[in-house]
Amino acid sequence: MTDRSEIVARVTAALKGEAKPVAIRGARKVDARGEQSGYWVVSDARGVIVATGAAAADGTGEEAFEHACRTVGIDPASRSGEVIDAAGRILTPGYVDIHAHGAWEKSFDDGPDGIDVARAGHAVHGTTRQVLSLITNPMDVICRNIRTVREKMATRPDILGCHLEGPFLALKRKGAHDPNCLKDPVPELVDEMLDASGADPAAGKLGCIRQITIAPELEHGIGAIKQFAAAGVVPAVGHCDADYATAQAGFDAGAGIMTHMFNAMNGLHHREPGPIPAAVEDPRVTIELINDGFHVQNPMVKLGFGLAPHRIAFVTDAMAATDCPDGAYKLGELDVNVIDGHARLVSNGAIAGSTLTLEVAVQRAVNELGFSPVAAVEAATLTPARAFGFDRPNPVTGTPLGLIAPGYAADLNLLDPTDWTAQHIWCAGRQVK
Repeated sequence: MTDRSEIVARVTAALKGEAKPVAIRGARKVDARGEQSGYWVVSDARGVIVATGAAAADGTGEEAFEHACRTVGIDPASRSGEVIDAAGRILTPGYVDIHAHGAWEKSFDDGPDGIDVARAGHAVHGTTRQVLSLITNPMDVICRNIRTVREKMATRPDILGCHLEGPFLALKRKGAHDPNCLKDPVPELVDEMLDASGADPAAGKLGCIRQITIAPELEHGIGAIKQFAAAGVVPAVGHCDADYATAQAGFDAGAGIMTHMFNAMNGLHHREPGPIPAAVEDPRVTIELINDGFHVQNPMVKLGFGLAPHRIAFVTDAMAATDCPDGAYKLGELDVNVIDGHARLVSNGAIAGSTLTLEVAVQRAVNELGFSPVAAVEAATLTPARAFGFDRPNPVTGTPLGLIAPGYAADLNLLDPTDWTAQHIWCAGRQVK
């Protein structure tokens, strides 16, 4: 782990440091607005993109690039590495993972140091921003972990807040969550979580909770969705056994996300439609999908991706074993075995999160499943950002995320054009690889 310790220290220092101007030329840009070759981008010392463009036969593109460089203090003729020649590599926005639990043997529930390690494990694979998913635990532990995320957000732009996957889940669809900690979301518990997050709904102050998964069929499920939504949280329908009408009611009450479609929920049935059609037909809902070929096999990934164009967000649901060898791991207090990269609970064989990165999800989509590069990148960038309004100026990130365009954050991935491996990565103008 010596090398990884050094990587963690370097990534953590970069993300706590100051942004620097970035200038990249000669790239093949791929984002939700399309593909373009000969592309260039320039960002400033705030970590914000100030200009973009493409090479033109008459030389005007080069002139515009040089002018943009000078406005941010970069000498376009410098040979000291200030200007990066992409040499045809793929340029995408940084990936945004809104549902992941950890990496590199650490979970986001493991305190400040655990967050640093797990975030580095995802950052070096192109995930420049992340919502930190916290698992089901006793309420005091959940609230402690919420407060830890809140404190980390103050020093790092890459942490978008937390996602609470539990404890308000259906026992029948609990997956790898501790059944002894599951609860009905009575108003007092919701207030306790919001207080830990720093939210003050009466004053219009957002806390650090971005998302919470709730089974809407629980006695207080719909009421809790309304309560969280009123506080600026985006509730998600998932880990549920809800019928179609109840899922609809959840979305009408304010739920804006479906937690990992197909997993931990009643599936598609021609006489019992369940929650999936309710999410698919509602244009307000962003639908998570784990594209690892294991949680959801390839034919269903293709089917699911086509059900709701521009609303499918690739997520990893990654646990501590991500980017690690097979072996024994923990998910909270539960024992997990990872065999062939697949995590299952020792107790009952239930799938216990994934070992996926968004880098691999995008690679699979393009190179194995034949998705268009634009659609695959959109699912890992603009769509998850839009789920929380981060595709426009907002009080959490300030600068919008998800596109390579003037006014957007300088979250940039330079990828190998053959296998789509992330080679160079910037988050808000801070180079992490």
